[in-house]
Amino acid sequence: MRAVISNRRAANWTLDNAPWTPAKAGRHILGQLDAWHYQPTAALAACLTQITELLARTALADGGRRVSLHLADQDRQALVMVLSHTAGTDITSDELLRGIADLGASSCGADTATDGRRLWAVIDL
Repeated sequence: MRAVISNRRAANWTLDNAPWTPAKAGRHILGQLDAWHYQPTAALAACLTQITELLARTALADGGRRVSLHLADQDRQALVMVLSHTAGTDITSDELLRGIADLGASSCGADTATDGRRLWAVIDL
């Protein structure tokens, strides 16, 4: 089953597996939210960046050549999702999910499908 985001605004990017990718992912998220006229406080921008970078680093550690980053918004919440595109990776620790929640996500999770691991977080805007 492929990841599908429907009935809301969405944006996505394909990013290479490179050391600078997590920071680039964070900039993409903040830039798109700005284009959608969200004005996050400095604290919220830091939260969004940290969560996005953690999701990206985790997906990149799966070892694929690329990851894809997805963003959607609805009801003053942002969904940030990163897909690893590396089959066979099916372990996501509770510690990782607690870390994402501790950074400020209102909900988060992970699952694995034939297209690789999907890591996601919902953040209140």
